[in-house]
Amino acid sequence: MGLNIVNIVGRAGMDPEIRYFESGSVKCTLTMAVKRPTSKEDEPDWFNLEIWGKQAEVAANYVRRGSLIGVQGSLKIDTWSDRNTGEQRSKPVIKVDKLDLLGSKRDNDSSQVGNHDSFEPEF
Repeated sequence: MGLNIVNIVGRAGMDPEIRYFESGSVKCTLTMAVKRPTSKEDEPDWFNLEIWGKQAEVAANYVRRGSLIGVQGSLKIDTWSDRNTGEQRSKPVIKVDKLDLLGSKRDNDSSQVGNHDSFEPEF
């Protein structure tokens, strides 16, 4: 028996990128900044998120850089060959099963967010 469950709460580090496939599938990718509660450092941990289906469309429509979100999913490792060197590369990705929009309506209103170029997660 194995257990692979990830639960994190943090702020979106970018506006979601969405892709529609000929098969009808929808995929959304974005990054998420999470501050460790016990860390005295200012730097958050960064996670790559992958969201599929209707939740991908919800993320694309309602999540913006700086939005407070919660996700539940599983950890997977994406692997590929580097185009320039041919070396094997990998990165951890959270495959999101459940997305929660945690910020207030005002937090998610793009007219209230201000300048996104100077984004720093607020915790």
